[in-house]
Amino acid sequence: MRLAKWIYGLSAVWGLLVLTPLLFLRRQIEAQTTVFTHPEYFYGFLAVALTFQLVFLTIARDPARLRPLMPLTVLEKWSWGVVAWAFFLQGQTQAAVVVFASIDMAIGLLFALAWAKTPKT
Repeated sequence: MRLAKWIYGLSAVWGLLVLTPLLFLRRQIEAQTTVFTHPEYFYGFLAVALTFQLVFLTIARDPARLRPLMPLTVLEKWSWGVVAWAFFLQGQTQAAVVVFASIDMAIGLLFALAWAKTPKT
């Protein structure tokens, strides 16, 4: 159970450190890509992703009790990774996006490990 606490806790800290600055980088991102035609998607994605970091922190506090949520956290990490890789392979996104999506996929594997190692209550 200690493993799950570490995995979920460190993942939440990583996610908060990586995602929070994006809230303030819209102009820089637009300068490198294109003007945001639907900023609600960008900020909506960030809001959901940041909320999930709080879910990860909650799981880290009591992994055994919240074990049933762990497979959903694997899905959360893998869904982003699969989408990013699909767009990259079609030439529709940058390699930097795939790097971060691949980190999420690796975290998803760690979440699966944490789920497997956490005893059922």
